Parts: sequence; C-alpha cells; structure tokens
Amino acid sequence: MAPPGDPRRLCRLVQEGRLRALQEELQAAGGCPEMAGDTLLHCAARHGRRDILAYLAEAWGMDVEAANRDYKRPLHEAASMGRQDCVRYLLGRGAVVDCLKKADWTPLMMACTRKNLEVIQDLVEHGASPLLKNKDGWNSFHIASREGDPLILQYLLTVCPDAWKTESKIRRTPLHTAAMHGHLEAVKVLLKRCQYDPDCKDNCGVTPFMDAIQCGHIDVARLLLEKHKVCLSAEDRLGAQALHRAAVTGQDEAIRFLVSELGVDVDVRAASTHLTALHYAAKEGHTSTIQTLLSLGADISSKDERNRSALHLACAGQHAACAEFLLQSGLKDSEDLTGSLAQQLIGGTSSHNTMTH
Repeated sequence: MAPPGDPRRLCRLVQEGRLRALQEELQAAGGCPEMAGDTLLHCAARHGRRDILAYLAEAWGMDVEAANRDYKRPLHEAASMGRQDCVRYLLGRGAVVDCLKKADWTPLMMACTRKNLEVIQDLVEHGASPLLKNKDGWNSFHIASREGDPLILQYLLTVCPDAWKTESKIRRTPLHTAAMHGHLEAVKVLLKRCQYDPDCKDNCGVTPFMDAIQCGHIDVARLLLEKHKVCLSAEDRLGAQALHRAAVTGQDEAIRFLVSELGVDVDVRAASTHLTALHYAAKEGHTSTIQTLLSLGADISSKDERNRSALHLACAGQHAACAEFLLQSGLKDSEDLTGSLAQQLIGGTSSHNTMTH
C-alpha cells in the first residue's frame, strides 16, 4: 500500500473528486508533498474540482501561480478544459489573467480552443487581452477562427474590434484558417464584419479559396467565389492553382467542382513547373484522383518541362498502384523506358506481396 502523501495516489483522489479522502491523506502526511511537474492545483483545475481547488489554496496555502515544466498555470488548465467554476475561483484568488505558458499561450488562447463562450467572457471581463500573440503569431481571435464558433467570433469582435487585424508569422489570416477547416458560418462572419481581402495570400502564396479547395470544403469555396468574387486562377509561389493543390491532397469532389461546374481547364499547367493536376496526383500516389482527372478529360500523355509524364512521376514515387492504373489506361512512355520501369515496379511489388502472404 502506498504511504500517505504518495503523489500518484493524491492525484487520483483529486481526479476522482474525493475531497474527504484527500484531506485525510494530506493531514496524515503533514502537508502537500513536492511534486515534479503538475501540482495538485493543476490536477484539480484540469478536472473541474473547484472544492478541492479551494481546499488546497486556502487550507494549505498552495500557490495559484504554480507553474509546471511547460510554465502552465492552473488557470491555463481550467481555461483549456472549459472549467468555468475553477476559472472564476482562480481569478478571484488573484491569478494573473494573461500569464504565459510555453510557446506564449495565454489562458484566453487556451479557452478559445474550446467552444465555451462563458469562460472566454469571464477571462475578458477580468482583463484578458485578445490581441496578445503566441510564438507562431496567432492571437485568440485567430485560434477561435480555427474552432469556427460564430458566436465566439462575434463576441471577440464586439469587445475588441481590431482583433481580426492579425496574421501569423507566415502571414496566414483567420480567414485562411476558417476556410481551411471548413467553418462556413465563421467564414461568413469574417467576411461580413472584417475587412479581409478575400484573395489575401500567405507566405506560400495560398489564398483562402485554395485552402478551402485543397481541404475539400466546397461550400466555403462556393461562398468565396459567388459572394466575394475571388480569383479562380490565383497562383501560389510555385505557380500552382487551386486545381493543382486539390490534386496534391486527393480531393476528387473539389476537382469535379472546379472542372465540371466552374469550367477550369483540367490540363492547366503550374506556371513554374509545367505540371498538370494529373502529374501532381501521380506524384502523390492518388490513384482515385488520377481516375477522376482522366474521366474529366485530362491528357494522359502530357509532359512537364523536363519531359516527364504522369507515369514517370508515379514510378519515381514508388507508387505501384498508380503506375499500374496508368499503364492499364493506355499510357506508354518508350522514350525514357518509363513503361518498362513501371512494369518492374509493379512486378516487384506483386512479388513482395506474394512472399509476405
């Protein structure tokens, strides 16, 4: 049996909310033991044990500003888990509202990773700043955009109208983030209440429309296109358009949307590499995307500026299934013997599968 004051047993009692048993253990041990990492206050805040939190702070004088190895305070724990009672108690005990943990995250930022408006309101009303940024350049509004709750975004804009004027260190805006995660209602709020350029680009030249397309969020892409007239042919820093990025991520429905509904040329080439969407799909090994592109009329024999076909790129990436599908679809490449290499790749894979089974 563990001796009185055993840290693991104490943490379990806190987690289970067994205040009476915890009191008996601490009295028998003569106080709270030194603990590496999280304190019992961290544990109580994380699990929403407000009564235990109060007991530890008031009966044993535990420091509400105690930091673990990541400099996380109990307030970070309570905020990140949406424990409103604990958040209010800690703030009432004088916890620093904008304390920083590792990577410069504040409790408000942690609260914005959850859709808990009440906790966010409590922190803001106690002076938390939505404008502070973490090491990646994200403020609380940016983080809230990733979660996509329109009510939280509306609230943050009400209490801090300039919160939207932010970019990460790689120049990604909250609009990029909301579009990438497919938060349609959040995107509507951002475009209505904030003055974003719908075609704004990050350091890689990616627009919110590209983000939506490459992640398969057609409803967001349609909104950006129809209501805000974004540029359909915008290019990233490598000259790739939305169609190419959709091929890289294997978003077949988004590809059909671009080609069938919007009339994008299925064989359009990236400006700097001359790669088509078919090349990109083969390079990444997306057999179903290759099939989709071919069904939409993609030129199976097209080559890039280095005279490479889709089959060549599939072989280079060791994508045997793609190579086999391209060969079955009629693609030959006798000039550089890629067809023979593909047959060897397919044969080698088949032999390996036979041996392993």
